[in-house]
Amino acid sequence: MKLSLQLYSARDAGPLADVLRLLADLGFDAVEGYGGVFGDLSALQGLLAETGLAMPSLHVALDLVESDPDQVARIAEATGAGVVFAPHLTPEQRPQDAVGWAAIADRLAAAHAAMAERGLRFGWHNHDFEFVPLPDGQVPMQIILDRAPMIEWEADIAWIIRGGADPLDWIARHGPRITAAHFKDIAPTGECGDEDGWADPGTGIMDWPAIIAALRTHARVEWLVAEHDRPADFDRFARQAARAWATI
Repeated sequence: MKLSLQLYSARDAGPLADVLRLLADLGFDAVEGYGGVFGDLSALQGLLAETGLAMPSLHVALDLVESDPDQVARIAEATGAGVVFAPHLTPEQRPQDAVGWAAIADRLAAAHAAMAERGLRFGWHNHDFEFVPLPDGQVPMQIILDRAPMIEWEADIAWIIRGGADPLDWIARHGPRITAAHFKDIAPTGECGDEDGWADPGTGIMDWPAIIAALRTHARVEWLVAEHDRPADFDRFARQAARAWATI
């Protein structure tokens, strides 16, 4: 398991070159790309080569994977990525029943096939809404995992908790599907309101030593991806993430 960082966390942190140089200096092994950094692939490729950082995984919208899989393959080739994770559904895209979630799972299975044809792995990255039971009691994340058994899962552990579920239970039951995990934290109630209640890894309420132990025991995590959805100070967050990882 090696340390990466989701570059969405740095969207307001200034020039990408400065961000990547800081992360390399802090000892990060890799970064995870997202749509905001794919505009100039040649420049991105040069920065990765300069800093020695890998980009093994990408966040790419499901719509783009479906509409232009060749473009996704070009992004992966330029960055050296081997796995693509579809990261999100907007509120209006989220089904309200099991039939709708089965249809989402079928789309993910088809996206997996398109990526596999191009030599890439494919999976899903969760938020909280996948763990909120539907009116019939079924859980969307379970529908996805059951109906699309070929896809991987990048488990965002803090979002699992915010969805009201127990991450240790999900890791124990579905560990072999988990090939990457997001490393973030939740602030105590009433704190970090300007950061949407998120905390730097290792400074919040989550028991990361227990979570890491469970991932090592049950899962196949290659990359632990540090993330903060709204850091007030990116430099502070990045330094704390590296420090927390070094002490777990």
